[in-house]
Amino acid sequence: MSQPTFETLLYAVEDGVATITLNRPDKLNAFTARMMKELIEVFDITDADDAVKVVIVTGAGRAFCAGADLSSGGATFDRTSPQALEREEGKVGDVYRDGGGRVTLRIYDSLKPVIAAVNGPAVGVGATMQLAMDIRLASEDAKFGFVFARRGITPEACSSWFLPRLVGLQTALEWCYTGRVFPATEARERGFVRSLHAPEDLLPAARALAREIADNAAPVSVALTRQLLWRMAGADHPMEAHKADSRAIQSRGASGDAKEGVTSFLEKRAPVYPNRVSTDLPDIWPEWEPRQFR
Repeated sequence: MSQPTFETLLYAVEDGVATITLNRPDKLNAFTARMMKELIEVFDITDADDAVKVVIVTGAGRAFCAGADLSSGGATFDRTSPQALEREEGKVGDVYRDGGGRVTLRIYDSLKPVIAAVNGPAVGVGATMQLAMDIRLASEDAKFGFVFARRGITPEACSSWFLPRLVGLQTALEWCYTGRVFPATEARERGFVRSLHAPEDLLPAARALAREIADNAAPVSVALTRQLLWRMAGADHPMEAHKADSRAIQSRGASGDAKEGVTSFLEKRAPVYPNRVSTDLPDIWPEWEPRQFR
C-alpha cells in the first residue's frame, strides 16, 4: 500500500508498526480542523492495511500537542465565527460536532492497538485525544493539562466518558476543575500514563512494546480483544461480555489462527498467523448498533 501524505501529519509503516506524528512543530502541533480530518483519515488507513499491526502516535519537535490552535483569538471556540465554516461537514441540525470528539470516537473504533508516545506538552485536546488510545508512555519532559475551564469552555473529545474510567472520578474532577498543567510524574502516579522515559528512550520504548504485540499476537484476536474491552467498559451487566465472549471464542477457536497459535507454541517457534483483519474479522456483536449523533 502506497504511503499517504498529509499537511499536518507524518505517516510511516515499518515492520508492522505504523507511526503517526503530529507535524506542526512550529505551532507545538496545535490542533486544527485540518488535523482533525487527517487523523480520522489516517485511522481509516491503518484499519484497512493488514501490514499494520500496531499504531504509535507521537509529536514532532518539543511538544506532543499544545491543544487547539488559538490563532483566531477570542473567537477560537465560537462556532458562529468564520473559521467554523471548516467544520460545516460535522454540523448536525444546529449543532457543530466537536472535532476532538470526532477524533476520539474514530480511535475508539480502531481495529489496531494504539500507543501514545507523549514526547512533550499535551494540553487540552492534546491530552483528551489520547484518552481513546490504549497505552500511554510519556517523556519525563511531558506535561499534561485539561485546561478547558481556564479557557471558559468545558471538557471535550468525549473526555467526560473516558477520563474517569482511566483515573477515577475524583482525579478527573480535580484536573478538570482546576485546569492546571501538571508534570508527567503526577500523570504516572494517578495512572494516566503507563511509564516515564528519558526523552531519547521514549520512542524506542514505544516501539519495543509495539513489537511485543506485533510479533506474538494474532491481529484478528487483538482487534476483537480491543472491541471487547472498550465496548464492555460501558456495559450494564457482565452478561453482555459473556454473550460477546462466547461468540468470539467459538469463532476464533475454529480459526486457522487458533491452530497456528497452539501449534507454534508446542513447536517452540514464532507464529505465522494466517487470518487477516480486513477479511476474517467475525461479527460477534449482533445487537450492536452504531451510535448516531442527534
